[in-house]
Amino acid sequence: MIRKIHWFGNSSFLINTVPVIYINPWRIANPPLPADIILIGHHKHEYFSPPDIAKLRAPNTRIITTEQVAKELPGAEILRPFQTISLGRASVKGIPATADDGLGFVISVNFFDIYYAGDTTGIPAIEALHPDIVILPVDGSGTTTAQSAADMIKRLRPRWAIPCKWNAASRINATQFQQEAGASSEVVLMQPAT
Repeated sequence: MIRKIHWFGNSSFLINTVPVIYINPWRIANPPLPADIILIGHHKHEYFSPPDIAKLRAPNTRIITTEQVAKELPGAEILRPFQTISLGRASVKGIPATADDGLGFVISVNFFDIYYAGDTTGIPAIEALHPDIVILPVDGSGTTTAQSAADMIKRLRPRWAIPCKWNAASRINATQFQQEAGASSEVVLMQPAT
């Protein structure tokens, strides 16, 4: 399953399954596939990019998001914290993120549970989750630091952990996360897809 996840940088991902799921599409130059589902967890521009959504949107694409984003995006469906929406062969559960009413998601697809933490500094409710894969920020800029993200991984103990919100200049954050969390899970440092 880990090979089906592609990172576009920042907090933007593609889960290349059936259905095809994009999370927070942003700065996607050459979309590899049209979206069946687009998940948007926050109203900030690096999460909510109407031009990128337009590139990926097909007539039957379902867009699942927060109430604030749905007000600005016709046809979007609102997902509330702890609500689950069934989407064919996948389901998505909203998980509160700590930044400005944002959302994280638990995406269940192909018998795997993927927890995408979103723009968060950590929440107590995650102890109830038992994900196979965790994707979480490590930049510490209003989100989890490398150390706090590693602590979350030690508590959740997923099979794989993927850090996001880092780049070449902040690679030290991803490396620190890998060192701290590596004893609990296999840490996958992805390179942004082009």
